[in-house]
Amino acid sequence: MKIVKIGAIWCGGCLVMNKVWNQLQKNYDFEAIELDYDMDEEEVLQYSPGDILPVFIFYNGNQELFRMIGEHSYQEMEEKLKEVL
Repeated sequence: MKIVKIGAIWCGGCLVMNKVWNQLQKNYDFEAIELDYDMDEEEVLQYSPGDILPVFIFYNGNQELFRMIGEHSYQEMEEKLKEVL
C-alpha cells in the first residue's frame, strides 16, 4: 500500500492537511511519497494531479485505486485508508 501526496508550499489546503497527513503516517503502516508541485514538477506531471491541491493518490502495487483531492478530515482519510488496508 502506498500513498502519493502532491502539494505545494504556497497551497493553504496543503498546510491544513499536514496535520492529518502526519497523524495518518503515525497510526498506519503505508509507503508515503511526498512530492512538491513546483520542486518535483517532472515527477508530479506523471501523476496528472489537476488544478486542485493537495492530491492524495492511493495505490496497491502499481495500480491506482482512487484519489482524494483537496482538504479532508482525519476521519475521512482514515476511512478510505482502512478500505484498502
